Amino acid sequence: MLTLHRAALLLADPAALPLPDGAVLVDGGRVAALGPYAGLADSGARVREWPGILTPGLLNPAAGWLLEHRYHPDPRDGLGEAPLARDVPDAQRGGSARRGLQRMLAHGTTAVAGPFTHPAVRTAVTRSGLSVLPGDGAEGGLDPLAGRTLAAAVHRPLTVGGPADLAVFAAASVAALEASGASCCLATVLAGRLQYRRR
Repeated sequence: MLTLHRAALLLADPAALPLPDGAVLVDGGRVAALGPYAGLADSGARVREWPGILTPGLLNPAAGWLLEHRYHPDPRDGLGEAPLARDVPDAQRGGSARRGLQRMLAHGTTAVAGPFTHPAVRTAVTRSGLSVLPGDGAEGGLDPLAGRTLAAAVHRPLTVGGPADLAVFAAASVAALEASGASCCLATVLAGRLQYRRR
């Protein structure tokens, strides 16, 4: 099924200039076309219209540390959503990791860096569908843009024929996005599927 993601601003590649009223045409899990919306509007695809800026998905370089050394609270705990420095019993580690991955998706993350050594964490990461990269176990938070530019945080540019891993943020420009951070994420698409949408 074809889906056309239309955004007020499209940044398919951080090395290029943003495109006003741009769009990404997705066929299955791949990018079929990208460019001005006017040139893709007649594709016959279902259209999703987004305010803000559409970018490639982001890489969280601290994912291994976050999932293995922090507890991601269950909403029923009444402890908020921020990762907590506390021991995680093995029986709870899988659930904590799944919640952590969902919160990463809510920050535009489509790729995570390891290492992932705990079996329950590895299983959660594998089932998430996120791209997995080697990592050095660096510490960090849920926001891939914390202390980084968008160009440094992007996993890979959007290209025709490449994976449809993208994110949409409630920001009017790259500078505004870098200033506000990835918590303004509106939606995250992983392999063409909408995995997160802000309610």
